[in-house]
Amino acid sequence: MGEEISRSEFEAADFARFNARLAGETALLREQFGEGRLASAGYAFGFEIEVWLLDHGYFPNSINEAFLARLDHPLVVPELSRFNVELNSVPLPLRGDALLRAEMELERLWGHCNAVAHAMDANMVMIGTLPTIRDEDLSLDNISPLKRYHALNHEVLRRRQGRPLRVDIAGRERLVAEHGDVMLEAATTSFQVHLQAPAALAHRFYNASLAVSGPLLAACGNAPFLFGRSLWEETRIPLFEQAVDLAGLHAGSRRVTFGEDYLRRSVLECFEENLREYPVLLPLEFPDRPHEFRHLRLHNGTIWRWNRPLLGFDEDGRPHVRIEHRILPAGPSILDMLANAAAYLGMVYALVHEGEDETLGLPFATARRNFYAAARDGLRARLEWPGAGETSARDLLEGELLPRAARGLARLDIDAEDIERYLGVLGARLAGGATGAAWQQACFESRGRDFYELMATYCERQRSRAPVHEWDL
Repeated sequence: MGEEISRSEFEAADFARFNARLAGETALLREQFGEGRLASAGYAFGFEIEVWLLDHGYFPNSINEAFLARLDHPLVVPELSRFNVELNSVPLPLRGDALLRAEMELERLWGHCNAVAHAMDANMVMIGTLPTIRDEDLSLDNISPLKRYHALNHEVLRRRQGRPLRVDIAGRERLVAEHGDVMLEAATTSFQVHLQAPAALAHRFYNASLAVSGPLLAACGNAPFLFGRSLWEETRIPLFEQAVDLAGLHAGSRRVTFGEDYLRRSVLECFEENLREYPVLLPLEFPDRPHEFRHLRLHNGTIWRWNRPLLGFDEDGRPHVRIEHRILPAGPSILDMLANAAAYLGMVYALVHEGEDETLGLPFATARRNFYAAARDGLRARLEWPGAGETSARDLLEGELLPRAARGLARLDIDAEDIERYLGVLGARLAGGATGAAWQQACFESRGRDFYELMATYCERQRSRAPVHEWDL
């Protein structure tokens, strides 16, 4: 989805040609997996962050075209709406001081972005959902002008036969709303961690990512509000799932999903499922160079699994596999996000390398239940885990998964002081129950239930660079 296209509407013949190319590229990928031709050594990581441009009332500020033109930075790119942009990292080998280097690079980039925004009389913020967002902000007047976004909107609505998208989220309060386009997706902003792993092990990292998604999300919620309602700890999860639903009975109509099962042999199974189960949304035809997998990669980019295998290329042109861990919200602070990334990377590495079963025998259906329970209830969630039965998310993380994360990072040769730094942040957050979502709710109540005051305080605390467990109200 990151690649611009030349058209925004398509005909039946376009879909037929695209499906033929997609089938051919999937067959080629199957062949390359069988022959062991994908990158098979080393680990690397990177990330992307979706952020907001705001005015002085802490409402969305639709200036991303002018902002990006003035910033002129290759790592900062457009997003679906005119009030969001995406920040990207440079991939780093996962060893030594990689986490600290990533944090420092992000601090520099974030500082540069804020300097440009302030020169334009605007603010920037990293947060899962924006408490001050209004329904009228999420209109096609605010869609970025790139054709890929207009094409996505057109095709989703065509598949829905013009029926509006319906949001129904029952949490602390309930929100029911209808929307005539895909702009609801713009209200969900995330911190997405990419883990490159040897192709032969990538399916095990995918499975481990599914297993830890619930417990980790419980500790990382930062999206409790939407349209003036207090909903889930991570309202981003149900909102995104409903924002691009094709409204069909077929499983492939759900474009945002936790998945259907663990993988058995390789991540090729996901790409074969894409071909078999998911209708094409953007049938753009590229030059006939199957080894570039451009049709396969574009189609995969319109299927937003919460953990999504990606196909990329090394500098020498050899294809590699990454797992994109999409569950985490943006914010509250840069240090919080790197702590979340460290916990994820360490947990999955330990699960893959410490036993024959990277899920420890956790049934897929249980992993999925854990995920939605954590999104809804955060650290209050009751989760199931092999050997522990039903337990609190906090106890599971403190007693089982943070120690595993520390062992995994140590096995990756991450510097010991950095392991202590990042996992210490998460440990302190757990000890105080101080997630971003919990802080937002407490601040909202303490500031007279005023969303302006909440956002003013949140932005001030974010500028302090302190992790959220150190924020006062």
